[in-house]
Amino acid sequence: MARRKAARQARNAGAAPAAKKKAARPIRVLVCDDHKIVRQGLEAILGWHADIKVIGEAGDGIEAVEKTVALKPDVVLMDIEMPGLDGIEATRRIMAQNPKIRVLTLTLHAEEGYVGTLKAAGAAGYVLKDAATLELADAIRWAHREPGFLESASLQRARQRQKQETGGQAVTLSPREREVITLVVEGLTNKEIAQRLGISVKTVQTHRANLMTKLGLTDRTQLVRYAVRVGLVTP
Repeated sequence: MARRKAARQARNAGAAPAAKKKAARPIRVLVCDDHKIVRQGLEAILGWHADIKVIGEAGDGIEAVEKTVALKPDVVLMDIEMPGLDGIEATRRIMAQNPKIRVLTLTLHAEEGYVGTLKAAGAAGYVLKDAATLELADAIRWAHREPGFLESASLQRARQRQKQETGGQAVTLSPREREVITLVVEGLTNKEIAQRLGISVKTVQTHRANLMTKLGLTDRTQLVRYAVRVGLVTP
């Protein structure tokens, strides 16, 4: 009797560790942005979430591709505008090398024109940089587990503001129009914009006129205010 009891206790003791559930591995994230303070801020914010772990950072597109190969993250947070290689081309290269990695784009821009470009590059989604902390964390979780393309709530709100400002019509700006509006906001003249972009002054004038008509604006001041409101440029 005593021997059987001792045997049962030994079996139970041996089985106890196997009954414990193994903790889930956190989502491994690579943060890519050309501003160190932004990278540090994102790492600090994501550090509040136990199921997300920042495993590295990159300051330009080329480094983003290299770090993705070396670290093999689950999700890459990718800024669009970076030196050397922009975020869109970096995303293309990452997806060509490892299509299982999910690239979540971080940007200031809210126009619908970006969506097709990002989808074609293989991005998993599109989140505005002013998104709330919980929204960003949820976007990372979504990108990690879902196969579709994510447009964040902050992006949808920005789109709604655009529609309200343009009489209920969604506005799509071409890449060239975005370049022109950015340079106008910087204060460049038509001649300077033409030289910067390698186009004629007349073409710049046409782009500016089309922008005013498309956006329902009448002068440069309104154009600047619009660009700031919708995130095309920072104040």
